[in-house]
Amino acid sequence: MIIRKRPREKFLRRIPRYWSDLRAHRRRVIERLTARTLASLEIDMARTFTLTEAESLLPVLESLLRSAIEAKALIEEVDAEQQALASRIFVSGGLQVDIAKVARRKAEREKALQKAKDAVAEINATGVQVKDLDIGLLDFPCVVGEDVILLCWKLGEKGITHWHGMQEGFAGRKPIDERIIKGQKKSN
Repeated sequence: MIIRKRPREKFLRRIPRYWSDLRAHRRRVIERLTARTLASLEIDMARTFTLTEAESLLPVLESLLRSAIEAKALIEEVDAEQQALASRIFVSGGLQVDIAKVARRKAEREKALQKAKDAVAEINATGVQVKDLDIGLLDFPCVVGEDVILLCWKLGEKGITHWHGMQEGFAGRKPIDERIIKGQKKSN
């Protein structure tokens, strides 16, 4: 007589067996994602800046941003090298590869990846939002009157000269006017 063990319950729940299970599973996933999104918005808005506070942070943030961009460039360079090597191996049907060199480059990539993550995490820890690492775009939450706006700074600009609403993004940038300079509330 052969005794078969039942599979563990956790493996049974991975794949919903009935439509009702599938709907319940989808509902739980959506609730989890919505909770994460709301929590991230609360974290992002935990700190607001005045224009002078944001501009005083620019030198430090610029150096962090430059190091993250340099690390990203190195990651892309190593990825391109590995892709080229893989295609050369595929086209020629095999090659002798200097494994030590490839391993060294992979280690450089991992180190650069960690450096980029650390720099972005340090910027985010200050309350500043990294919007685009390719062009070096940062947003500083700011309260003007009853509205929350984002002071917008791009790498290479002398200071913070533009702002946009929460939903507008980079395309909706407007120059900073007197209303923003005078109507700011104190930062938290």
